[in-house]
Amino acid sequence: MRPLSLLILGLTTAVQAQIDFDGKTLFQIVESESRGHSHHHAHARSNGDPTRGYDLSYHRLELDVDPAVRAINGTVTHNFAALTELTEVVFDLSTSLTVTQVLHHGDALPFVHESDLLTVGLPSALAAGQQDSLSISYGGIPPETGFGSFVQTTHAGAPIIWTLSEPYGARDWWPCKQDLNDKVDSLDVVVFAPEGQRVASNGMLIAEEPAGVGLLRSHWRHRYPINYYLIAFAVTNYAVYSDIVPTDQGDIEVLNYVFPEQLASSQQGSQEITAQMLLFNELFGHYPFAEERYGHAQFGWGGGMEHQTMSFMGNFSYELMAHELAHQWFGNAVTCGSWEDIWLNEGFATYMSGLCYDFLGPQYWMPFKRGRRDFVTSQPDGSVKCTDTTSVNRIFSGRLTYGKGMFVLHMLRWVMGDSAFFTGCRNYLNDPELRYASARTPQLQAHLEASSGMDLDEFMADWYVGEGHPSYTLGWGQSELGQLDILLEQTQSHPSVDFFEMPVPVRLWNATDDTTVVLDHTFSGQSFDILPGFLVDSVALDPEIWLLSAQNLVTQVPELALGHGSVRVYPNPAYDHLNVLLPSSTHRVDWLVRDQLGRIVEQGTWGAAAIHRLGTLRYTNGRYLLETRQGSEVLRTGFAVLK
Repeated sequence: MRPLSLLILGLTTAVQAQIDFDGKTLFQIVESESRGHSHHHAHARSNGDPTRGYDLSYHRLELDVDPAVRAINGTVTHNFAALTELTEVVFDLSTSLTVTQVLHHGDALPFVHESDLLTVGLPSALAAGQQDSLSISYGGIPPETGFGSFVQTTHAGAPIIWTLSEPYGARDWWPCKQDLNDKVDSLDVVVFAPEGQRVASNGMLIAEEPAGVGLLRSHWRHRYPINYYLIAFAVTNYAVYSDIVPTDQGDIEVLNYVFPEQLASSQQGSQEITAQMLLFNELFGHYPFAEERYGHAQFGWGGGMEHQTMSFMGNFSYELMAHELAHQWFGNAVTCGSWEDIWLNEGFATYMSGLCYDFLGPQYWMPFKRGRRDFVTSQPDGSVKCTDTTSVNRIFSGRLTYGKGMFVLHMLRWVMGDSAFFTGCRNYLNDPELRYASARTPQLQAHLEASSGMDLDEFMADWYVGEGHPSYTLGWGQSELGQLDILLEQTQSHPSVDFFEMPVPVRLWNATDDTTVVLDHTFSGQSFDILPGFLVDSVALDPEIWLLSAQNLVTQVPELALGHGSVRVYPNPAYDHLNVLLPSSTHRVDWLVRDQLGRIVEQGTWGAAAIHRLGTLRYTNGRYLLETRQGSEVLRTGFAVLK
């Protein structure tokens, strides 16, 4: 789902665009609109069984709607199999709707409908493995919720009804089982609506035909596994056209249902879907629902929703199309198995929209990364792992689920390399236990470890579970002989992570020469000796934005280039502290600091270590002399304090 104000407007095939990369603008809609839906909570399962004792295999929704009237009536048929001995079947359904009857092979069944749960008693117990079906007839006015689970409104004066069920809104308009791990194998959606209206839904349009005086019957059929929240319909006076994506495995139709008043602009914008789908096919494997098709249905919301094979779109801006298309792989073909792992859906979709810039419009790749980085690091805390799945605000946190989730994937690509990263992602999508099913974060990690040969436990502990981000301070100096000395420090924005061990890219250059080195940063205050082969006059830390970090500082410090056998200090001038690097770490060191008049300002003893930290907040601005003594050896170096 992409409930965002979109970045990209009116792109051509050359990906020309105007872009707003302000993080608050990018993500404020997802956070503000989710507030109205936050009263939805996942109900406890009957008898403490997360499966409710049965496995769904098929839905048939037969619905009567008029886009001018906020109401729904219909009958939903469920096919299911008992997982244990089963005497009752429990569904989710808002008590704002009224159940008129439940039929089991033509016979009425008793039911209780309360607390948004519909409990249906079976005529006799089903044994484990036994299959059965029942049909629920219901109707009424669905409740109003912030994400618009069932919305009746207008566009250009024309009425429209649309649904959006993620995460807990399906029960607002149809009796269902809100379980991320129970996908049905197939689906039929039959909608009766007034003539002149057209219906968009999942899968393939099988029939669109008169159904009595003034009515049109639209029948959509989908024959891939699908989760409850990805089922949807929209009905209004749509104009309809198709785009075609030619692939080496045959053409894929993209069927577009758009507002007539926006037909021309939609036809122009939707053309970009061809290059995006071809890129995703290449990076992540063939479109997972290719035996049917893909499509867009316009609806009255500022962002989009990745309903399986038929994404609902607020507009046809470039990044929105890429984001919802990406979900067909990550979120639909493989769905997060818990809202705790929603980043598996939204982090990937956000990153894949960025990959369209990386591969198709590189002039926008750096602004995309910079905007997301700055937004994520605008606050010091927050875990990618969703810590409160009862809060829709938290589930769809633009900063954490979308932005930081995207950066975790970007940094995994950096740490692993392109080949291992994309191979691991494809293997995850093609895992027969996961494809067209559900997955949790450890299963993605296992595939990335298998493709890279790396142990990612520490990385995931820091970046997926841990909160915050690092800030780097890099000091550098070069001797006349050409050796470049680098001192790299790190602080963390949140105490949940004591250190982010990362390979840190550093660019070194002058007017004619340029190189990038990667520093294996394993502790703060780590020093590196480098022979770049030329005299360096400029240094940049992470110039291509591979790392999620903020408030980084790079400073040239001549004292770092004094050579071994001398005391080296950094940063110089100092503000609140001075790092002292000694040539030997085998003995205790006596030290003192003198001011410009030679008076002793402070003195003490350091233990046997190569790096020490001297606090300077209490020092006044000016120059000082640091003197260290190990046995008979006395070393001196100057430093300044500037506040």
